Amino acid sequence: MSEILRHYLLQSGYAWALAGAMAAVMLGGVGSAKGIRIAGAQAGGVLSEQPELFGKLLVLIALPGTQGFYGFICAIMIAMRSGLIAGKVSITPTVGLALFFIGLGMGVVEWKSAISQGEASAAAINLTAKKPDESGRAILLPALVETYAVIALLAAILMILWVTKPDLAVTVAGSAGQ
Repeated sequence: MSEILRHYLLQSGYAWALAGAMAAVMLGGVGSAKGIRIAGAQAGGVLSEQPELFGKLLVLIALPGTQGFYGFICAIMIAMRSGLIAGKVSITPTVGLALFFIGLGMGVVEWKSAISQGEASAAAINLTAKKPDESGRAILLPALVETYAVIALLAAILMILWVTKPDLAVTVAGSAGQ
């Protein structure tokens, strides 16, 4: 067992990269599920009395689900850039650890923003229930929260590209010897 841990944690970045990818997917997915539950519960109450609003509420219910997709995109980026997909991990433990923290950090933002977006969607659903003509404006409430989920995704992609840059390992190794 210790040989397996030594290989995957100390001799290659395999386990770290895998853990980072899974943290992004898991946290984004859990947050999205909770955000959709919050919005869906609110919509359920509204739709029980005003079923004709279903079309206007559907987008508001679904919006918190985007963070789960962003986590998945981050995981695929980590897997592609680290060699996890090809089955030939070509990263050092240090790069793997960096990928872990990128995935974890991005996942936490996606988790929290999905829940906050679910709450903003619930408020927008209430507004739409009382003033159906304001549904276009109501969507701005959860859309503003989405901005930060997108920023986290873009930052994660940039960081993944930066830490897996082929000549970075040479630069880091060269500066360590000086």
